[in-house]
Amino acid sequence: MTDPPRPQSSLSPLRHPVFRAVWFASMVSNFGGMIQSVGASWMMTSISHSAEMVALVQASVTLPIMLLALVAGALADTFDRRGMMLAAQSFMLLVSAALAACAWFGLITPWLLLLFTFLIGCGTALNSPAWQASVGDMMPRSDLPGAVALNSMGFNIARSLGPALGGAIVAAAGAAAAFAINALTYVGLLVVLLRWKPQRPPRTLPRETLGSAIAAGLRYVNMSPPIKTVLVRSVLFGIAASSVPALMPLIARDVVAGGPLTYGLLLGSFGGGAVAGAIGSARLRALVSSERLVRLACVCFALGAGTAALSQVLLLTMAGLLLAGGAWVMALSTFNVTVQLRSPRWVVARALSIYQMCAFGGMAIGSWVWGRAAETSSIEAALLVAGGLQLVCALVGLKLRLPPVTEIDLDPLREWTAPQTAVPVEPRTGPVVVTIEYRIRQRDVPRFLAAMAERRRVRRRDGALHWTLLRDLSDRNIWIERYHTPTWLDYIRHNNRLTKDDAGIPESLRALHCGEGPPVVRRMIEREPTRLPASRTPGAREIAEPLTDPTRSA
Repeated sequence: MTDPPRPQSSLSPLRHPVFRAVWFASMVSNFGGMIQSVGASWMMTSISHSAEMVALVQASVTLPIMLLALVAGALADTFDRRGMMLAAQSFMLLVSAALAACAWFGLITPWLLLLFTFLIGCGTALNSPAWQASVGDMMPRSDLPGAVALNSMGFNIARSLGPALGGAIVAAAGAAAAFAINALTYVGLLVVLLRWKPQRPPRTLPRETLGSAIAAGLRYVNMSPPIKTVLVRSVLFGIAASSVPALMPLIARDVVAGGPLTYGLLLGSFGGGAVAGAIGSARLRALVSSERLVRLACVCFALGAGTAALSQVLLLTMAGLLLAGGAWVMALSTFNVTVQLRSPRWVVARALSIYQMCAFGGMAIGSWVWGRAAETSSIEAALLVAGGLQLVCALVGLKLRLPPVTEIDLDPLREWTAPQTAVPVEPRTGPVVVTIEYRIRQRDVPRFLAAMAERRRVRRRDGALHWTLLRDLSDRNIWIERYHTPTWLDYIRHNNRLTKDDAGIPESLRALHCGEGPPVVRRMIEREPTRLPASRTPGAREIAEPLTDPTRSA
């Protein structure tokens, strides 16, 4: 089944002024990042003859994303995303300025260079979930696929032209100049972010703690099969795809026998292919399914890596890297779009951060693996094996198919309000035990069990614990759904997380219920008799009395 056509132009998100301003400023910053990357990679080839150390430059940038992405995503969902972006950009400006100063005064060693690139990667890890989640605050969800492709295109325009410019700067003025220029490119983005005043929805519930927010993000992704499929596929793709950018300095120096300008041309070819892939991705998504698009990308990347391994002619190698670059952005943008469109706003930054952790973690591992392979065997053999792994990634799609990039309504359902209780409760009161009693006809039991299977997944995804389904032994028509939440506040959060796309589940269960009234909901506080408040001794009725409201859904 193919995805539905998307009539929007690939440039339509640029009609939103805030996105347009941030996009252009980010592209300038990306230019600086690519210039810095050329300077760092080429400087490593001049201060170290180890292929492994050269490949670790790429790994040192991607490894922080694997280590910090989940924390960054939780912070972006619970704190001000604009403030996080400002802090991250300021940090990267300071680190880049320090790197430029150390390079200028000749203090750089291989490990110090890796430390600086690692710190810049930390800034990127903190910035990325906040930036990507903020895109959804700048435009309607229908424009998100185009915005993701435009972000990739902006980055890869910089990848196309920045490396050649970086190679020229390194050749003419040295790596220190490249690092200084990168520091200056952060200034424009900082100015744009300072001028942006986003409208924030009013906060109706207290902010989650960092630990709770991380746990909620992990739980949501774990209970969302479409996102889990994306994660597995992105890890495999990232491991194989990291081979080309990680080994590109060695391809330029040893396979094609060139210098800094040759390296810049190869990076430019890879980036040019990525720009073409970003421009063409909107049309391709209207013609083929996400799964077919990613399989095509895997095969094209394998062909590009194989060409880079076997060719010693600069133009032919550039053509192979052009193909690989297009495949790179088509696959990664498809993964990104799928995660964004399958995540509600309350958890989107965490879902994106987990995706990035998997994708870039695979790239970091792959960068080290292919560096070791080139060190122990040869650059050509490493690229050929990586190309073969991409073909395996395409075959995995026969078993783990990506979901279609379709519009589903993940806005909050907002049909639930906190009930009045006979027993006083506070936000921290708990644990809360909830039961919902249904009366189901025998002929409807199979449909009821199928609906309850989905109900269990959604309940657990949104924070319910110890979910069970019980059947009354004295009346075979009575079924009881039971679950816990740690506190009354967690119970409120749980019910507010139900989306409009989930609305069909409680509706189908209510339709199957054949009792005189709606399903009976009982909300109870779990109590230990030995831990009653010492100040007073409540009556037995207050201890055992459930918080019951048969007229409301749980």
